[in-house]
Amino acid sequence: MAKDPYKLLGVKRSATEAEIRKAYRALAKKLHPDVNPGDDKASERFKEVTAAYNLLSDKDLRARYDSGQVDASGQQQNPFGGGFGGGGFGQNPFGRGGGQDDMADLFSSLFGMNMGGMNRNRGGHARPKKGADVRYKLKLSFIEALTGGSKKIKTAEGNTLSLKIPEGVEDGKTLRLRGKGQPGAYGGPAGDAKIDISVGKHKYFQREGNNLRLNLPISLREAILGGKIKIPMPAGPVQLSLPAGTNSGKTLRLKGRGIKGGDLLVTTQIVIKDIKNNDLKDWAARQAGDDDSGLRDGILLP
Repeated sequence: MAKDPYKLLGVKRSATEAEIRKAYRALAKKLHPDVNPGDDKASERFKEVTAAYNLLSDKDLRARYDSGQVDASGQQQNPFGGGFGGGGFGQNPFGRGGGQDDMADLFSSLFGMNMGGMNRNRGGHARPKKGADVRYKLKLSFIEALTGGSKKIKTAEGNTLSLKIPEGVEDGKTLRLRGKGQPGAYGGPAGDAKIDISVGKHKYFQREGNNLRLNLPISLREAILGGKIKIPMPAGPVQLSLPAGTNSGKTLRLKGRGIKGGDLLVTTQIVIKDIKNNDLKDWAARQAGDDDSGLRDGILLP
């Protein structure tokens, strides 16, 4: 048997419409499922006080209840009488009273919610609704984007989200953490966290799809004599065969050394040291024992 609607709302039988509405507003704000996610008791109380409000906010239905023609659930007391004929008010806490438009106005003022488009099933119960997605921005260095890894993201609530960065993630890519957004309503799933990725520029590297372009500094001695050059790369050094007499601006291709099977395109840039001898070839030969690898020490810096 349904409970006394006056007792559910905590008002006297002589309460005015304004007093009934005020009492319901206070209870609904406290018991609404969006305020108490996962609290079944609060959800049940919310349904009860909503049903009570719908009964008492309808002048005709309230009068019938006060006179004993209908019970607390809005059922006709006399099965042979006219009127509601066992319409079952309690089946739909949103179905009577001020109507759905009135309830929409009420909930809009309480929670800033647009109830006009609220989906309900035929029994009048709210359908599960997925929570809202939330967005974050994350900036990665060029090398971080190439190698991938993991990052921590701080939420507005002070929580920490762990994000796995895939190897070779592109600038402008959006990564998704399912179920890490706002909680759902009426038993619906939580929304997602969407992380928009931006990748910083690099002094030496450029990305072209899955190909990786590298502006490689070489010494004048290396350009004249050629030889084997170790190139520092995030996954480990790779070896480049530099032809003798290589000019600045020459591009050499290393197949499969780019991103996800792409190629590494190496463009040489000659860096000239202080030279006092005009005979460059003799000078280069005399410098053959020098170590020029220091020219490339900063390649893996962001």
